[in-house]
Amino acid sequence: MAGGALADVAVSASSLRRFLHGLPGVDQVGAEERAARLATRSVKVAAKRFALDLAVSMIDLTTLEGQDTEGKVRALCAKARRPGPSDPATPQVAAVCVYPDLVATAHRALAGSGVRVASVATAFPSGRAAHAVKIADVEYAVGQGADEVDMVIDRGAFLSGNYLAVHDEIMAVKRACGGAHLKVILETGELATYDNVRRASWLAMLAGADFIKTSTGKVQPAATLPVTLVMLEAVRDFRAVTGRQVGVKPAGGIRSAKDAIRYLVVVSETAGEDWLSPQWFRFGASSLLNDLLMQRQKLASGHYAGHDYVTED
Repeated sequence: MAGGALADVAVSASSLRRFLHGLPGVDQVGAEERAARLATRSVKVAAKRFALDLAVSMIDLTTLEGQDTEGKVRALCAKARRPGPSDPATPQVAAVCVYPDLVATAHRALAGSGVRVASVATAFPSGRAAHAVKIADVEYAVGQGADEVDMVIDRGAFLSGNYLAVHDEIMAVKRACGGAHLKVILETGELATYDNVRRASWLAMLAGADFIKTSTGKVQPAATLPVTLVMLEAVRDFRAVTGRQVGVKPAGGIRSAKDAIRYLVVVSETAGEDWLSPQWFRFGASSLLNDLLMQRQKLASGHYAGHDYVTED
């Protein structure tokens, strides 16, 4: 299908359903075997050093707990600005992600740093709220200084086949974002099948998503390599059809440098090197950064640093 023809897809519920169910089905066994095979790739030392720095630069350092405080957010922002306390060559992270009521705190703490402020919105993590409440949530976050908004789709509407409602809500949120980038959380752990992951990915992109994101981190399973592979195939194919590039963000459960490097290999081998940038690929994580820092120190010195080398999250 030519890129221009996609403009007609969401004109009606029937045309949108016809398009999404006309997408090629995902070979579950093939996707899982390919992800597992790519995860076993060995990485040379020089490439590992590059990969560790790249992974640090791709992190959305996240705190999304009911006990979050302004002090905790300020400490997280200080870590985001200078992740390696004794190594100024350590890259900054991509963003700090917080709840909307703490966006202003993060905005002040990160001013002038180049680290972006991200905020979850639209009644995160459930997405169960009136449409007007969701839009107000987004407008508040952006008004407080959010550079990026991570919204959750209405999984109930999606799973019941009401694709047009999901599409139109994403479009409305995108308008409410103004100049802020929109990441659309699919909550893949609730979508049940890879075919649904592919359909939800295309649906979000058709509605204007700047990024598609696996998970809130509050539902298991969260990010997995096979799901991320399916999403990477979707953004690759979407760009081939439309010319527009969309980013991918796995989130939830990625804790080790080894896992992060596996994801980078899958990105390179599936979507291509154009996505190997914080502009197009992110990790949603809270504890991953510490292990990346420890592995960087191990490569530099030949041994692991003490526990005081990294700060506690």
